[in-house]
Amino acid sequence: MHAIYDKISEDYDTTRKADPSILSELENFLEIQENNLYLDVACGTGNYTAEISKAGGTWYAFDHSEKMLREARSKSNIVKWSQFNIESLGYNSNMFHGAISSLTIHHFPNLKLAFSEVARVLKPNANFVIFTATPKQMHTYWLSHYFPVMMEMSCEQMPTLEQVEESLSNAGFTISTQKPFYITPKLKDFFLYSGKQRPEMYLSKKVRKGISSFHNFCTTAELESGLNKLQADIDSGQIAEVINQYQSDIGDYLFVRAQRN
Repeated sequence: MHAIYDKISEDYDTTRKADPSILSELENFLEIQENNLYLDVACGTGNYTAEISKAGGTWYAFDHSEKMLREARSKSNIVKWSQFNIESLGYNSNMFHGAISSLTIHHFPNLKLAFSEVARVLKPNANFVIFTATPKQMHTYWLSHYFPVMMEMSCEQMPTLEQVEESLSNAGFTISTQKPFYITPKLKDFFLYSGKQRPEMYLSKKVRKGISSFHNFCTTAELESGLNKLQADIDSGQIAEVINQYQSDIGDYLFVRAQRN
Protein backbone atom coordinates (compact mmCIF):
# COMPACT_ATOMS: atom_id res chain seq x y z
CA MET A 1 0.00 0.00 0.00
CA HIS A 2 2.84 2.41 0.77
CA ALA A 3 4.45 1.84 -2.62
CA ILE A 4 1.36 2.41 -4.72
CA TYR A 5 0.54 5.76 -3.14
CA ASP A 6 4.16 6.86 -3.19
CA LYS A 7 4.09 6.04 -6.91
CA ILE A 8 0.85 7.81 -7.81
CA SER A 9 1.50 10.83 -5.60
CA GLU A 10 3.26 12.49 -8.54
CA ASP A 11 0.64 14.60 -10.38
CA TYR A 12 -2.05 13.08 -8.12
CA ASP A 13 -3.62 16.50 -7.52
CA THR A 14 -3.98 17.11 -11.24
CA THR A 15 -7.29 15.25 -11.11
CA ARG A 16 -7.99 14.83 -7.39
CA LYS A 17 -9.64 17.88 -5.85
CA ALA A 18 -11.94 18.33 -2.88
CA ASP A 19 -15.45 18.10 -4.30
CA PRO A 20 -17.84 20.72 -2.81
CA SER A 21 -20.80 18.31 -2.51
CA ILE A 22 -18.75 15.68 -0.66
CA LEU A 23 -17.13 18.36 1.48
CA SER A 24 -20.54 19.74 2.44
CA GLU A 25 -21.78 16.31 3.55
CA LEU A 26 -18.63 15.68 5.61
CA GLU A 27 -19.06 19.03 7.36
CA ASN A 28 -22.75 18.46 8.09
CA PHE A 29 -22.27 14.94 9.45
CA LEU A 30 -19.30 15.97 11.57
CA GLU A 31 -21.17 18.91 13.18
CA ILE A 32 -18.03 21.06 13.41
CA GLN A 33 -17.60 23.46 16.33
CA GLU A 34 -14.97 26.17 16.44
CA ASN A 35 -13.14 25.17 19.63
CA ASN A 36 -12.99 21.41 18.96
CA LEU A 37 -10.21 19.16 17.68
CA TYR A 38 -10.74 17.03 14.55
CA LEU A 39 -8.84 14.30 12.73
CA ASP A 40 -8.59 13.29 9.06
CA VAL A 41 -7.83 9.57 9.00
CA ALA A 42 -5.44 8.64 6.14
CA CYS A 43 -5.61 12.10 4.59
CA GLY A 44 -3.64 11.43 1.39
CA THR A 45 -2.57 14.72 -0.19
CA GLY A 46 -4.85 16.61 2.17
CA ASN A 47 -7.34 18.03 -0.32
CA TYR A 48 -10.32 17.51 1.95
CA THR A 49 -8.40 18.30 5.14
CA ALA A 50 -7.24 21.69 3.89
CA GLU A 51 -10.74 22.64 2.76
CA ILE A 52 -12.74 21.30 5.70
CA SER A 53 -10.35 22.98 8.15
CA LYS A 54 -11.75 26.30 6.88
CA ALA A 55 -15.12 25.36 8.40
CA GLY A 56 -13.72 25.63 11.92
CA GLY A 57 -12.01 23.70 14.65
CA THR A 58 -8.37 22.67 14.97
CA TRP A 59 -7.44 19.97 12.48
CA TYR A 60 -4.95 17.13 12.65
CA ALA A 61 -4.30 14.69 9.81
CA PHE A 62 -2.10 11.69 9.17
CA ASP A 63 -1.14 9.37 6.33
CA HIS A 64 1.31 6.51 5.92
CA SER A 65 2.83 7.97 2.71
CA GLU A 66 5.43 10.67 3.23
CA LYS A 67 5.20 11.66 -0.43
CA MET A 68 1.46 12.25 -0.07
CA LEU A 69 2.11 14.29 3.08
CA ARG A 70 4.62 16.51 1.27
CA GLU A 71 1.80 17.56 -1.03
CA ALA A 72 -0.57 17.96 1.91
CA ARG A 73 1.77 20.22 3.87
CA SER A 74 1.95 22.63 0.95
CA LYS A 75 -1.82 23.21 1.18
CA SER A 76 -2.09 24.29 4.79
CA ASN A 77 0.27 25.43 7.51
CA ILE A 78 -2.60 25.36 9.99
CA VAL A 79 -3.42 21.65 9.82
CA LYS A 80 -1.11 19.55 12.01
CA TRP A 81 0.19 16.83 9.65
CA SER A 82 1.79 13.56 10.82
CA GLN A 83 3.00 10.27 9.37
CA PHE A 84 1.44 7.31 11.18
CA ASN A 85 0.25 3.79 10.55
CA ILE A 86 -3.52 3.48 11.02
CA GLU A 87 -3.05 0.73 13.62
CA SER A 88 -0.65 2.76 15.77
CA LEU A 89 -1.53 6.44 16.06
CA GLY A 90 0.68 8.80 17.99
CA TYR A 91 -2.22 10.78 19.47
CA ASN A 92 -3.48 10.83 23.03
CA SER A 93 -6.57 8.83 23.92
CA ASN A 94 -9.88 10.73 24.02
CA MET A 95 -8.26 13.62 22.16
CA PHE A 96 -10.58 14.42 19.24
CA HIS A 97 -14.16 15.62 19.00
CA GLY A 98 -14.64 14.03 15.59
CA ALA A 99 -12.94 12.36 12.62
CA ILE A 100 -13.40 11.79 8.89
CA SER A 101 -12.10 9.14 6.50
CA SER A 102 -12.63 9.61 2.78
CA LEU A 103 -12.16 6.73 0.30
CA THR A 104 -9.52 5.05 2.45
CA ILE A 105 -10.92 2.19 4.53
CA HIS A 106 -10.41 -0.38 1.74
CA HIS A 107 -6.66 0.13 2.22
CA PHE A 108 -6.73 -0.79 5.93
CA PRO A 109 -5.32 -4.31 6.49
CA ASN A 110 -7.54 -4.91 9.52
CA LEU A 111 -10.73 -2.87 9.85
CA LYS A 112 -11.36 -3.79 13.48
CA LEU A 113 -7.86 -2.73 14.57
CA ALA A 114 -8.05 0.45 12.48
CA PHE A 115 -11.45 1.44 13.82
CA SER A 116 -10.42 0.54 17.37
CA GLU A 117 -7.47 2.91 17.11
CA VAL A 118 -9.73 5.67 15.78
CA ALA A 119 -12.13 4.99 18.66
CA ARG A 120 -9.23 5.25 21.14
CA VAL A 121 -8.31 8.77 20.07
CA LEU A 122 -11.93 10.01 19.90
CA LYS A 123 -13.89 11.40 22.81
CA PRO A 124 -17.11 9.67 23.88
CA ASN A 125 -20.05 10.58 21.60
CA ALA A 126 -17.68 11.92 18.92
CA ASN A 127 -18.73 11.43 15.29
CA PHE A 128 -16.65 9.35 12.87
CA VAL A 129 -17.72 10.07 9.27
CA ILE A 130 -16.70 7.61 6.55
CA PHE A 131 -17.05 8.14 2.80
CA THR A 132 -16.66 4.87 0.92
CA ALA A 133 -18.25 2.47 -1.56
CA THR A 134 -19.54 -1.06 -1.01
CA PRO A 135 -18.94 -4.06 -3.28
CA LYS A 136 -22.69 -4.19 -3.89
CA GLN A 137 -22.58 -0.65 -5.25
CA MET A 138 -19.41 -1.26 -7.25
CA HIS A 139 -20.94 -4.23 -9.03
CA THR A 140 -23.30 -1.72 -10.65
CA TYR A 141 -20.46 0.34 -12.17
CA TRP A 142 -20.45 0.13 -15.97
CA LEU A 143 -16.64 0.07 -15.81
CA SER A 144 -17.06 -3.70 -15.36
CA HIS A 145 -18.10 -3.90 -19.03
CA TYR A 146 -14.64 -2.71 -20.12
CA PHE A 147 -12.35 -3.70 -17.24
CA PRO A 148 -13.98 -6.81 -15.69
CA VAL A 149 -10.93 -8.24 -13.92
CA MET A 150 -9.90 -4.87 -12.51
CA MET A 151 -13.39 -4.23 -11.20
CA GLU A 152 -13.78 -7.69 -9.72
CA MET A 153 -10.50 -7.33 -7.85
CA SER A 154 -11.50 -3.83 -6.72
CA CYS A 155 -14.77 -5.21 -5.37
CA GLU A 156 -12.93 -7.98 -3.52
CA GLN A 157 -10.66 -5.40 -1.88
CA MET A 158 -13.57 -3.25 -0.72
CA PRO A 159 -15.11 -4.12 2.69
CA THR A 160 -18.78 -5.04 2.56
CA LEU A 161 -21.26 -2.87 4.41
CA GLU A 162 -21.78 -5.75 6.83
CA GLN A 163 -18.03 -5.89 7.53
CA VAL A 164 -17.93 -2.13 8.10
CA GLU A 165 -20.91 -2.30 10.45
CA GLU A 166 -19.48 -5.22 12.41
CA SER A 167 -16.00 -3.69 12.67
CA LEU A 168 -17.40 -0.36 13.84
CA SER A 169 -19.57 -2.10 16.43
CA ASN A 170 -16.67 -4.20 17.70
CA ALA A 171 -14.53 -1.08 17.96
CA GLY A 172 -17.10 0.67 20.13
CA PHE A 173 -19.12 2.69 17.62
CA THR A 174 -22.85 2.93 16.98
CA ILE A 175 -23.90 3.81 13.44
CA SER A 176 -26.33 6.73 13.41
CA THR A 177 -26.57 7.55 9.69
CA GLN A 178 -26.11 5.87 6.32
CA LYS A 179 -26.65 8.01 3.23
CA PRO A 180 -26.03 6.98 -0.40
CA PHE A 181 -24.10 9.36 -2.65
CA TYR A 182 -24.77 9.65 -6.38
CA ILE A 183 -22.16 10.77 -8.90
CA THR A 184 -23.10 13.81 -10.99
CA PRO A 185 -21.38 15.33 -14.04
CA LYS A 186 -20.30 18.25 -11.82
CA LEU A 187 -18.08 16.12 -9.58
CA LYS A 188 -14.64 17.72 -9.11
CA ASP A 189 -12.78 14.79 -7.56
CA PHE A 190 -11.90 12.22 -10.23
CA PHE A 191 -11.89 8.95 -8.28
CA LEU A 192 -12.91 5.53 -9.61
CA TYR A 193 -16.52 6.07 -10.73
CA SER A 194 -16.33 9.85 -11.14
CA GLY A 195 -16.71 9.38 -14.90
CA LYS A 196 -20.08 7.68 -14.54
CA GLN A 197 -21.72 10.21 -16.90
CA ARG A 198 -18.43 11.26 -18.54
CA PRO A 199 -16.92 8.06 -19.99
CA GLU A 200 -14.36 9.97 -22.05
CA MET A 201 -12.56 10.81 -18.80
CA TYR A 202 -11.13 7.30 -18.59
CA LEU A 203 -9.33 7.78 -21.89
CA SER A 204 -7.10 10.30 -20.09
CA LYS A 205 -3.88 8.88 -18.67
CA LYS A 206 -3.82 11.70 -16.10
CA VAL A 207 -7.24 10.70 -14.78
CA ARG A 208 -6.33 7.03 -14.59
CA LYS A 209 -3.08 7.89 -12.84
CA GLY A 210 -5.03 9.25 -9.86
CA ILE A 211 -7.17 6.09 -9.53
CA SER A 212 -5.56 3.29 -7.52
CA SER A 213 -7.62 0.49 -9.15
CA PHE A 214 -5.98 1.14 -12.50
CA HIS A 215 -2.55 0.90 -10.87
CA ASN A 216 -3.25 -2.03 -8.60
CA PHE A 217 -5.49 -4.30 -10.61
CA CYS A 218 -5.51 -3.44 -14.32
CA THR A 219 -3.04 -5.33 -16.48
CA THR A 220 -1.54 -3.76 -19.58
CA ALA A 221 -3.53 -6.15 -21.77
CA GLU A 222 -6.87 -5.41 -20.08
CA LEU A 223 -6.17 -1.68 -20.11
CA GLU A 224 -5.43 -1.63 -23.83
CA SER A 225 -8.40 -3.84 -24.69
CA GLY A 226 -10.79 -1.93 -22.44
CA LEU A 227 -9.73 1.50 -23.68
CA ASN A 228 -10.05 0.44 -27.32
CA LYS A 229 -13.54 -0.92 -26.68
CA LEU A 230 -14.53 2.16 -24.70
CA GLN A 231 -13.25 4.50 -27.40
CA ALA A 232 -15.17 2.59 -30.08
CA ASP A 233 -18.39 2.70 -28.04
CA ILE A 234 -18.01 6.42 -27.40
CA ASP A 235 -17.46 7.05 -31.12
CA SER A 236 -20.47 4.94 -32.14
CA GLY A 237 -22.77 6.08 -29.36
CA GLN A 238 -23.08 2.54 -28.03
CA ILE A 239 -21.78 3.77 -24.68
CA ALA A 240 -25.23 5.17 -23.85
CA GLU A 241 -26.76 1.70 -24.01
CA VAL A 242 -23.95 0.22 -21.90
CA ILE A 243 -24.40 2.89 -19.23
CA ASN A 244 -28.15 2.36 -19.25
CA GLN A 245 -27.68 -1.37 -18.55
CA TYR A 246 -25.93 -0.55 -15.29
CA GLN A 247 -28.51 1.84 -13.82
CA SER A 248 -28.94 1.45 -10.07
CA ASP A 249 -30.91 3.08 -7.26
CA ILE A 250 -28.65 2.02 -4.36
CA GLY A 251 -26.18 4.86 -4.74
CA ASP A 252 -22.66 4.93 -6.17
CA TYR A 253 -20.91 5.62 -2.87
CA LEU A 254 -21.94 5.85 0.76
CA PHE A 255 -21.60 8.09 3.80
CA VAL A 256 -21.56 6.32 7.15
CA ARG A 257 -21.68 8.31 10.38
CA ALA A 258 -20.86 6.41 13.55
CA GLN A 259 -20.75 7.68 17.13
CA ARG A 260 -18.17 6.53 19.66
CA ASN A 261 -19.90 4.84 22.56
